[in-house]
Amino acid sequence: MKIACVGAGGWFFAKRLGDVAVTEGLHGATIALYDIDRQKADMTARLARRFSDEAGAGLKVECASSLAEAVEGASFVLACVGGAGATGPGGYFESPTHIGDCAISARHGVYHIVGCTTGPVAMMAAFRCIPIYLDICREMERHAPEAIIINHANPMAVLCRAMNKHAGVRGVIGICHGVQIGIRHAAEVLEVEPQELDAIWIGTNHYYWFTRLCVGGRDVMAEFWRRVRERDPEPGSRMCHELSEVYGHWIVYPEDDHAIAFYPFLTQVRDPDELPYGLGEYGFGKAMAPYYRGEKTVEELRQQVASVPHEEALKAYAETREQAKLPDKAEGGVMGEGLADLISNIAHGRRAVHIVNIPNKGSIPNLPADAIVEVEGVTDSCGVRGVVMGEAPLVLEALLRKRFAWHELVADAAVKGDRRLALQAMMMDERATPPDRASALLDELLQNSKGMLPQFGLGA
Repeated sequence: MKIACVGAGGWFFAKRLGDVAVTEGLHGATIALYDIDRQKADMTARLARRFSDEAGAGLKVECASSLAEAVEGASFVLACVGGAGATGPGGYFESPTHIGDCAISARHGVYHIVGCTTGPVAMMAAFRCIPIYLDICREMERHAPEAIIINHANPMAVLCRAMNKHAGVRGVIGICHGVQIGIRHAAEVLEVEPQELDAIWIGTNHYYWFTRLCVGGRDVMAEFWRRVRERDPEPGSRMCHELSEVYGHWIVYPEDDHAIAFYPFLTQVRDPDELPYGLGEYGFGKAMAPYYRGEKTVEELRQQVASVPHEEALKAYAETREQAKLPDKAEGGVMGEGLADLISNIAHGRRAVHIVNIPNKGSIPNLPADAIVEVEGVTDSCGVRGVVMGEAPLVLEALLRKRFAWHELVADAAVKGDRRLALQAMMMDERATPPDRASALLDELLQNSKGMLPQFGLGA
């Protein structure tokens, strides 16, 4: 078996290669690492070899000199390019371009807390990433036609939709951990082990709601509601608590900084000190608040992120890998994304249940078949197939259909370099502004990515 890792110099792969090494079904595999930063790829390779030796995994680890070489004959292609976790511990927030997008949007009255899933900033991330992902798919079509691509980068649903619609690879699977976080939170509220809790939810990446919770065959949804109403919302989750009451369905990913991306509240802010639900006081919101107050220019933000010398950054990068420890066992189930187990189960044709981002195809019958949903999926030698999660209640169906339309517009705009489609996506998004302001914002955002958007005619 050959597993290609694209974006292998990024932080995502350091832990996952440890999971691969301790997964018996992957022992003896070839791991082909590729990154445009060869020095970082070499560091990841050294870590992977150490993990292999410590686990007795017999992995053959190599660094490829080209994308084509990396994917040649691969069974699986793992990709984390340009998204959260792809650069460093801060993910997007170590990207000068992403921070610039956040600052430009704020100047136009459109605030972002994370900016990895929705809004103009996530749209721009998609515009930069989708051509790269389609290049990966083209090489797979030529050199690994039977391979499955597994994506970890954000905006997850848009990237997966673009690959499913505009490429011809065997399969596209997205992996995340938002649902797992939600299940563990619900289990903590109910005072049961996460593995004991059977959950059904409806939604797409970062945007889903529980519709059923059971323990040992007993419906515990009413008990869950009773308990959450008796306790004060945890810091950073009050908005999700209040919105869940409105919907009558509990928001799975209970963190306000991600959930607020799907609502117009950040466009209604008149001053950065008015960021709702205390989002200016913790997490990414706290990191961005000084920028939102106009204390730094976009150029100063860029310089701040890029100020660490390359040699110093590489040294810190290498030291982190040197300190990385081989896990006792691979993460999986409700305790993590389960990447190594997912690959092993598909490769060996084992039936197992995983949480995956895949085309709907009837998992949620009253939502579009080609929409990317995050559901439980059953593996076999053909890949993964979604299980039926049930129909979306009317209010959730309405919210999700709008989101799926946004995914479609962004994916098509990224492929075609179509400014009109980009504006349509901005006007459909929850953080829509009047057309003239949206147009001016788009022009500035496109210029901020100049040299990375050839499809829009923006060369170096």
